[in-house]
Amino acid sequence: MKLQHYLGGLENLGPVSTDVRVFVEPWETRIFGIHTAMMALSSQLPLPKTPSTFTTVWTWADLRKGAESLNPFDYFKYRYYEKWLGGISGYFIANGYITAEELDALTEEYYKNPSKPLPVAGAAEIDERVVRYIVEGDSPKRDVQVTFEFTVGDTIAIRNVPTVEHTRLPGFLRDKTGTIETVYDGAYTYLCDTGPDGVGEAMPVYCVRFEPAALWPGNAEPNFSLYADLYASYLAPLEGEIATAKAA
Repeated sequence: MKLQHYLGGLENLGPVSTDVRVFVEPWETRIFGIHTAMMALSSQLPLPKTPSTFTTVWTWADLRKGAESLNPFDYFKYRYYEKWLGGISGYFIANGYITAEELDALTEEYYKNPSKPLPVAGAAEIDERVVRYIVEGDSPKRDVQVTFEFTVGDTIAIRNVPTVEHTRLPGFLRDKTGTIETVYDGAYTYLCDTGPDGVGEAMPVYCVRFEPAALWPGNAEPNFSLYADLYASYLAPLEGEIATAKAA
C-alpha cells in the first residue's frame, strides 16, 4: 500500500499546514470548476442531455483515485490542486479525450504565450445541468436489498485489504478490532469501484467504535472513543466467534 493512502495516525511527517484559504492561486479555481463540471456531466446521472462531448463517468471517488495513484514521490512533491490537475489530465488521456502528445503540445503553447485566450464555451444547457447537479448532488445510497452480517454490539475485526488506487479504510484501523455502534439503514456505494480494496456494488455501512488504547498502545489519551463509518467489505467476524458459531 502506498503511504499517501492513509496518512492519519502517522508521526514525524513534518509540520501540518494551517493555511485556511480554499484557493491559493487563481488557476486553482478553474481546476475546481473543471472537476465540478465533469461530475455534473457524468453519464450515469439522470439529468437532461446536453451538447457536451463529455460522455463518461467522473466522481469525487475518481478524483481521489487519480491523485492517490500517483507515485508517492510525486504525491508529496505536488500541491493539492496540482494533484487534482494530474488526476484529471490522466483521466482525459486514459479515456481518449486527448492524447498525451496533444496535451504536451498545448502545454508548451501556453507556456510560450501565457496571454493566449482559452477556448470559449457557454452552452446554456450545460450551465443549467451543472447548477442542478450542485443543488441535487449524487447520493451514494442505493435502493437495493442487502444482507446485514453484523448487529449493534458485535465485536468485529478490521481486514487489511490490498489497496492499489484508493481506499476508504484508515491505515491505523487495519488488523484491529472494534464494536458495532450503528447499523445504517440501506445500502451504499462509493460512486466508483476501488478494485481489490473491496468497495464496488452497494453494501451495508456500519459505524464502528474503537478504543484508542488498543489502536495506539501506550500512546493514547484515556476516556474517549474513536468512531469510524466503514463499508461492510472492510469488516470480518472475529475468528473466535466463527469457531463458536460452527460449534453451535
